Amino acid sequence: MNYIDVFYQSEDGLRLYARDYPGPSENSPVVLCLPGLTRNSKDFAEVANVLSENYRVICPDQRGRGRSARDPDPSRYRPDQYAVDMRVLMDVLKLPEVVVIGTSLGGLMAILLMATIPARIKAVVLNDVGPVVDPRGVSRIATYVGKTVPAKTWSEAAQQTATTNAAAFPDFSERDWQVMARDVYIQEGQAPVLDYDPAIALGLSTGTAAPNLWPLFDMAAGKPLLVIRGQDSDILSVETLAEMCRRLPQLIALNIEGRGHAPTLSEPQAKEAISRFLRSLDAA
Repeated sequence: MNYIDVFYQSEDGLRLYARDYPGPSENSPVVLCLPGLTRNSKDFAEVANVLSENYRVICPDQRGRGRSARDPDPSRYRPDQYAVDMRVLMDVLKLPEVVVIGTSLGGLMAILLMATIPARIKAVVLNDVGPVVDPRGVSRIATYVGKTVPAKTWSEAAQQTATTNAAAFPDFSERDWQVMARDVYIQEGQAPVLDYDPAIALGLSTGTAAPNLWPLFDMAAGKPLLVIRGQDSDILSVETLAEMCRRLPQLIALNIEGRGHAPTLSEPQAKEAISRFLRSLDAA
């Protein structure tokens, strides 16, 4: 294990968790990696292992996911609440400035953080998400979040993972699905269970899971931005990405072939783009 377990308390008293990959020195630049709706800190293990050669990398579990506590009030499962939790984490770890890499929901949080604490957000990588979310993707996600039939074995867990994500990763092997299943399920008793509170689905029905963030996105004028899109994404549309580029000309956009929502960031193109983007920040 090349990371440190960090537990901290949210403003409303929940016990939250993050992985802290220390990096090469105490003064290493910090990268904060924020996962998608049903995902957790394990998603960024490969990315963090690579980046921690040059950066300190923080990978949190949002409330209701992974090793963070479930919220007794599901109405608090919202992007704005998660963003507040990340500000608390930054305060606890005494991080004056970070680069944020946000996948899907994590990208919405990154936009919120850029707008609310701009001096502490040096740059942002948005992974397959923009200020508005394609309704097609929201409808698809709503069909399975909190509704998946419990798996009895790890083989069933891998099969369910494949069924849910096959369109996004058409080249995945059986072994790839087994690896992904270990990221999204945990062993509980005699069977694997999904590693999130099913109540996170509430935001999909109330509309709080995908707010319109164009006014906040516009506040990032001049901020270094890299946007990665799965070529077949049903969350970040071609039209939305084009409008993002129009509004913020400094934005760098990359499409990943053979990917839907969302690239794992382990793809060679994605890894190279992120490394090049971070090097450009160091040079600046």
